Amino acid sequence: MGTHPDTGRKGLGAGLAISALGVVFGDIGTSPIYTMQTLFNPDDPHPVPISHDNIYGVVSLVFWSVMLIVTITYVSLVMRADNDGEGGVMALITLVKQSSDKLGRRTAAFLAALGILGAALFFGDSMITPAISVLSAVEGSKTIDPGLADWVVPITAVIIIALFSVQHRGTAVVGKFFGPVMVVWFTVIGACGVGGIIREPEILRALNPLYALGFMAGHFHIAFFALAAVVLSVTGAEALYADMGHFGRKPITFAWLLLVFPACMLSYFGQGALLLQNPSVHDAPFFLLTPEWGRLPMVLLATAATVIASQAVITGAFSVAAQAAHLGYLPRLRILHTSASTMGQIYVPWINSMLLIAVLTLVFAFRSSAALGYAYGMAVTGTITITTLLFLNIARARWDWPLWSVVAIGAPLLTVDVLFLAANLTKLVHGAWLPLLIGLIAFTVMTTWQDGRAVVTRARDAVEGPLRQFVESIVTSEPPLTRVPGTAVFLNRGIETAPLAMRANVKYNRMLHEHVVVLSLETATVPRIADGARLAVDDLGHRDDGIIHVTATYGYMDRPDVPAALALLDSAQTEGPLDLAGATYFLSKVDLVMAKEPSMAPWRTKLFIGTSYITSDAAAYFRLPLDRTVILGSRIEV
Repeated sequence: MGTHPDTGRKGLGAGLAISALGVVFGDIGTSPIYTMQTLFNPDDPHPVPISHDNIYGVVSLVFWSVMLIVTITYVSLVMRADNDGEGGVMALITLVKQSSDKLGRRTAAFLAALGILGAALFFGDSMITPAISVLSAVEGSKTIDPGLADWVVPITAVIIIALFSVQHRGTAVVGKFFGPVMVVWFTVIGACGVGGIIREPEILRALNPLYALGFMAGHFHIAFFALAAVVLSVTGAEALYADMGHFGRKPITFAWLLLVFPACMLSYFGQGALLLQNPSVHDAPFFLLTPEWGRLPMVLLATAATVIASQAVITGAFSVAAQAAHLGYLPRLRILHTSASTMGQIYVPWINSMLLIAVLTLVFAFRSSAALGYAYGMAVTGTITITTLLFLNIARARWDWPLWSVVAIGAPLLTVDVLFLAANLTKLVHGAWLPLLIGLIAFTVMTTWQDGRAVVTRARDAVEGPLRQFVESIVTSEPPLTRVPGTAVFLNRGIETAPLAMRANVKYNRMLHEHVVVLSLETATVPRIADGARLAVDDLGHRDDGIIHVTATYGYMDRPDVPAALALLDSAQTEGPLDLAGATYFLSKVDLVMAKEPSMAPWRTKLFIGTSYITSDAAAYFRLPLDRTVILGSRIEV
């Protein structure tokens, strides 16, 4: 386990914990708005009848579910599995791959594939969270004036369009306000919960786990289906882990245990107390828990909180997509950094557009947070189950946990996860198919891209030929090859093969620059690489021919910058001074076409070629000077 260089700070840091509130806890912190009303929704295909016993059972089930899944699984266990300070499913995939010797190649490959499915399900979560969160907040306006019901969907759509339209500006400017807003949010919902509990203190009996167990055992036919809604209380648990690299484990743990967890539980218990007093408030217990004079401010505050929750999950989708592209599961995407000081604040235009269309489609298709609740749990439970499974294998393989402790800890946690997953499968025809479909589509795209890249790599290896052999032919060429003044930088896939652009330049132009740098960029299985460890230089067998190979290594969260990397070289490594200010950069562009006998299934080949069209411009991605960049193309059949 490592410490992120930007966040490995000693002490908890109240400021850091407050900042974490605005980014990490928006999703799980707004779950009290819609969880209880979804549980007791009479239009649910498997409704929970409102009775004293069921209210006690449900509140107890919510409390202990959050305790087991968030506090124990994520905060106490999973967040210990970091990759140089970074968390999330992609970090777990990396740790699994690093442990392949102990796990076995097949097991590691299977677990990595499961991890990719978890990341794919996260994209489904990223689409549903803004829709259900903002809808549920705006629905609070109906408690002020029932006549506003017809305006809920249009207002929600306007807020969502506004939210996505400002993504390109980044969260650097408004991010400092997120934390204080969420402090107010948690303070207010906790205070409202206390008010409800004071009026009906008997609800505190639900702290006893026997109420949850009794509800499951005595009313299993109701309680099992209720789990599909109970899981809404743990949505956002993955964010605690995924955003660990930005804030560190301690500030997130500190904020969760001292503010977020108590405030959310007070709200749930307060809503339960209100339902005990007046079962008719089941359609909006969260807002009706607020005094009448405070409902309009609460609706406004809830809207702000859900926008923050949406912002966090959208940013998470950008990060997952960027990491997946770096690790070879997605094509190279156009990524814009929106903050000069915070590395994790990025904007991915293609992902932003896709999410906007998907979220608006969900809002207009489902039209209520209760209807979306049926779909929401599937993505969440799938990701949680996969995360737990990967963590247990990592604990066994990397940390040498004895088998008995893995079983003792893992069996109850996985039992809870599988129960939630099974309960959500019962909602398949009622909307749970949607995140599953989104996840399967994303999984298919990512695995197809990975397999297609392997096919293209083999084809390029055959066309390019060995690099050292090519350099040798240049050095021994008779008559000697014409060398012109200046520096040429050829971007290449590795040190083994010759760049297509360099081979074409020599073959057709019969010339080469005086100084040649063959540059390969590699992505390490750690988030970031320090400048001092970034470059490795190879003279390719000749120390006086002016041709060298440079490997620039980046972490999967680093942004490649080729000119900045080459500036780290000194003349002793480069067989003479390089003219980087006037250097010409050469890129090899490959056009993909389907072969008569494709290497993959025809539909996968078409998908791979289609996905390649969203690849960002390489010159801009690697920050090359556009006026000094030359692109030479070739065609490869796949």
